Amino acid sequence: MMYNEVYLTFLGSLLLMVSVMIGVAFLTLLERKVLGYVQIRKGPNKVSMLGILQPFCDVVKLFSKEQIFPLVSNYFVYYLSPIFSLFMILLMWMLMPYITNFYSFNLGVLFFLSCTSISVYTIMIAGWSSNSKYSLLGGLRSVAQTISYEVSMAIILMSFIFLIESYSFIEFFFFQKWIYFIFFTFPLSVLWMIISLAETNRTPFDFAEGESELVSGFNVEYSSGSFALIFLAEYASILFMSMMFCMIFMGGNLYSLMFYINMVFISFLFILIRGTLPRLRYDKLMSMAWKSFLPVSLNYLMFFMGLKLMYFIILIYK
Repeated sequence: MMYNEVYLTFLGSLLLMVSVMIGVAFLTLLERKVLGYVQIRKGPNKVSMLGILQPFCDVVKLFSKEQIFPLVSNYFVYYLSPIFSLFMILLMWMLMPYITNFYSFNLGVLFFLSCTSISVYTIMIAGWSSNSKYSLLGGLRSVAQTISYEVSMAIILMSFIFLIESYSFIEFFFFQKWIYFIFFTFPLSVLWMIISLAETNRTPFDFAEGESELVSGFNVEYSSGSFALIFLAEYASILFMSMMFCMIFMGGNLYSLMFYINMVFISFLFILIRGTLPRLRYDKLMSMAWKSFLPVSLNYLMFFMGLKLMYFIILIYK
């Protein structure tokens, strides 16, 4: 019986990973189509009917190209960091809170924070090991940006930990049975969306890949399969952050079709923001993290703590 459970867990994990990869493939197609309409131009999205085969053509093209690497690079670290980057984001997908106890993540919030902290190192090491000044600058920018916004993200999650009194993501589903958190924590949901953009290095926070000033940022020396793995990790993290937003603020019911419609809509917002907003200045980005987001998230944390304290005082004196 125990072996059957192990086999089923392994099979479920494999299916989840394949589904995420297919989702990533079609997210790239959606991005090309949306950006094409935003900028009133045609894009490379016309292969076969409605461009459905375009992502698969891209995969074949990227993985069939010759793998080249700089002679002065730190080869093993340079080669392994894209693989580790994709591995970390796929590991984070295991947090999806199945009611069937597919994985028992009672400390899911802490696991999520640990994985997001470790994934910073993959970009830093990718930038450093390439031995290029542009990629190193991109890596350093990304580390400073991600660490800054992770502080506010952790405080927002702490607010919800006080509210639901659990570290498990499945509790978000039970607590949002009658009303979604987005309705009475709307400012936090806006903060979370902006932090998600910063965490995934997306426009207007794409300083790690600043094409206009850093050629291509931390991935400038990567090509073929390695570049494809970095690309997959980035888009898998966009889908994951969309899923987290829906889980924390929009019900978190994985067995409802509406959950997945909301998830696609949040992913669409990521793309729309890329098509409409220019890149920020770097000092403004850091100023926003420490002078705007941190005080607001701390105020909300104090508010939730006070709310819970009042609740317990009322219970005691009843």
